[in-house]
Amino acid sequence: MSQSSSHVLTRWEPESPSFWQQDGKAVARRNLWLSIPALTLAFIIWQVWSVAVLNMPNIGFSYTQNQLFWLAALPALSGATLRIFYSFMVPIFGGRRWTAISTASLLIPAIGIGFAVQDPNTSYVTMLILALLCGFGGGNFSSSMSNISFFYPKAEKGTALGLNAGLGNLGVSVVQFVVPIVITMGLFGSFGGEPQTWIKGEATKQMWLQNAGFVWVPFIVLSTLAAWFGMNDIASAKASFADQAVIFKRKHNWLMCWLYIGTFGSFIGFAAGFPLLMKGQFPDVDPSKYVFFGPLVGALARPVGGWLSDKMGGAKVTQVVFALMIAAVFGVLNFLPHGGQGGNFQGFFAMFLCLFALTGIGNGSTFMQVPAIFLTLHQRMAGKGDAAQKKAVADATKEAAAVLGFSGAIGAYGGFFIPKSYGTSIALTGGVDAALYAFIAFYVSCLLINGWYYARKNAEVPC
Repeated sequence: MSQSSSHVLTRWEPESPSFWQQDGKAVARRNLWLSIPALTLAFIIWQVWSVAVLNMPNIGFSYTQNQLFWLAALPALSGATLRIFYSFMVPIFGGRRWTAISTASLLIPAIGIGFAVQDPNTSYVTMLILALLCGFGGGNFSSSMSNISFFYPKAEKGTALGLNAGLGNLGVSVVQFVVPIVITMGLFGSFGGEPQTWIKGEATKQMWLQNAGFVWVPFIVLSTLAAWFGMNDIASAKASFADQAVIFKRKHNWLMCWLYIGTFGSFIGFAAGFPLLMKGQFPDVDPSKYVFFGPLVGALARPVGGWLSDKMGGAKVTQVVFALMIAAVFGVLNFLPHGGQGGNFQGFFAMFLCLFALTGIGNGSTFMQVPAIFLTLHQRMAGKGDAAQKKAVADATKEAAAVLGFSGAIGAYGGFFIPKSYGTSIALTGGVDAALYAFIAFYVSCLLINGWYYARKNAEVPC
């Protein structure tokens, strides 16, 4: 395998069986396993506010519930917007360079949060800015998925992308599990700042909320160095923004964006809003003991979705996912308290675990669909002969990588709209039922779109 430098691959042909077995597989796996921890840290920083906000009122921050929902939701808004730009960065800068740069950028919000939460007089505007900066973590997903898609052949893209995204998504569960533990101890001694006094009724205790940000700093530094020295750039993956912008003319780009809002958008939105939703609907339950299970289940299910799609077809898996998600939301509605009366926490929690698992499987299946769709379309448009078909594969790979990133960007807006829809529904109707019925209507639209274009017999692009 020829390399013009120690990190740039000048020949990369994963669809060639001999190349893949002799050289490609080992290099692809190395890049994948260095990409995963970087993406995990990105998700951690992206979602750190979803946990930090739970403790802020108890250490002296006088924010309303709506203000807290804004802090939990804004990282998703900025992250989704940054994903639009990050989608196109890998072919411009190279996967190794961009992974290292984007991972290093996580230090800004991690350190900023660590200092800001130590003073209850820190302005709310400062907190909003830090919440927006956590969007750096959200943006990383699109560039990471785009990068990994270049390394693998079509037959293994679903599994590889599922592993990258699924294990990366574990960051949501990790942050919701680790932060409640690390904020109870002075990990960094005098370097980490003084503890705050946590007060609830007559109960008091010491807390180091700054550890929610500081604890990730050494890991971010290590991952940045690992990416810079251990990953590769692919010379043939170079493309300008203008080359990639053709996806905006592709109908299937927009259709897959819609479906991805339903899968990943639901995952990240449920994860961001789950702690505050649980606390509001079941005030006697401690959210920190339960919320990390949902993202954990969803993240672990994602590689399963990719694997199932490689075996059965992505569209079929996606179709089943949306049908079951509709049923699961009806289940959540059945177990919610109404007017402060009734409700069943065990049933509510079980239904949300089902939803998280389904979003994970759907994440994997929809991301398997994208490369398959664009390869089919380009092969149909290409002329006869090996040269034409080889160019079709190369063009399809570049477009699919851009679509993977861009659909991830659009899907991430779910992380903003789902938490805000809870707050808006409560403000307008006194409960979250209206928001959940809106989710059901949206999932029905996803079911119809996926069924018509991809899953039915004689579909336009079966995949």
